Amino acid sequence: MKTKLLLLNVTANTGSTGRIAEEIGLLAEQSGFEVRFAYGRKAVNSQLRLIKIGNKWDIRWHGVKSRLWDAHGFGSRHATKALIEELKVWKPDIVNIHNLHGYYVNVEILFEYLKRVQIPVVWTFHDCWPFTGHCSFFERVSCEKYKTQCNQCPLSKYYPESWFLDNSRDNFRKKAKLFNGLDKLQIVTPSRWLANLVNQSFLKNYPVNIIHNGIDLNVFKPTENKTILKKYNLEPLSYILGVASIWDRRKGLDDFLSLGTLISDNQKIVLVGLSGKQLKSLPENIIGIARTENLDELVQLYSNALVFVNPTYVDNFPTTNLEALACSTPVVTYRTGGSPEAVNSNTGFILEKGDIRSIVQKITEIKTIDINTQKKYCRNRAELMFNKNDRFFDYIKLFKRIPNSI
Repeated sequence: MKTKLLLLNVTANTGSTGRIAEEIGLLAEQSGFEVRFAYGRKAVNSQLRLIKIGNKWDIRWHGVKSRLWDAHGFGSRHATKALIEELKVWKPDIVNIHNLHGYYVNVEILFEYLKRVQIPVVWTFHDCWPFTGHCSFFERVSCEKYKTQCNQCPLSKYYPESWFLDNSRDNFRKKAKLFNGLDKLQIVTPSRWLANLVNQSFLKNYPVNIIHNGIDLNVFKPTENKTILKKYNLEPLSYILGVASIWDRRKGLDDFLSLGTLISDNQKIVLVGLSGKQLKSLPENIIGIARTENLDELVQLYSNALVFVNPTYVDNFPTTNLEALACSTPVVTYRTGGSPEAVNSNTGFILEKGDIRSIVQKITEIKTIDINTQKKYCRNRAELMFNKNDRFFDYIKLFKRIPNSI
């Protein structure tokens, strides 16, 4: 009889966490598991059997609860109860949880069920939300309340935004009680940085496994195709690239605008993932491109860039760094979260947050390095460390040993 694996995430096969969960599920199926993917918000061409959690009205009401009462994760009661009824019938053997935040599931109902049946759980943390009273990342405000007791959250007005109340103290206590008590829980973090935080949180007594994210090296690879460059009148190795699913201050948009005032006149910056409003307000030397699912164009942009710059202020282990390396492009990133863990001395540079002048200096230095040697180092690092087949098979090995080892 096949082992039944349930994947749980806010999205399916879209967004970084949705694609990671999809890839794990596909590899699990190839390895003999029976897989279903429960999601809340959006699915894009998933090849797995899906379970939709709730509807748009459940999500909207959950959003209202979050905005008015700072109760993110405690809405969607009806939707979560319906999910539990499906699980009672299907009876999964292992649950692999990814992001629970996103206005789609009730953690209280979910974890009461998981504790009652004591299904083995592998919980992949993509941020800090599971062990805080409100926020998903606290590094930018240097907050350490998560170690003892969240209260008076300095990020209550940020995602998941609360307009009026600060319920971080009560949320923290509820989460600590709910998320402890699972006898068969394994935590996975994509970075050593996040693993270290978990080990200082109220979840410190659970085993933590570090499994880096992986990418498809058959998709993200150097290409000779330059069609997208002609579209934007770009020359190979002449532009600085930035990529994000959402651009804002925490992702370094303001830093890119400042960088645009410091680079030479013959250089361009290309930013992928901008909103329509952002596209209208760019200076002449920054070329903006809206978010695209066209991976071929994205690979062309990575492959032909002089450098990939990731001036992120909040991150766990960004896959954009890996995509750039796989396309043989060096990475310059800030010392933020797990972002530096993708880079070594042969494949890029790690700078202090906000040090824009050093970005300019490192770009100049990259121009002096033998391009073929550098590209070889970047691709080799991606092949050695971030091949999705290797990294996601680490999950399969973890799934297979859980029933006997816990």
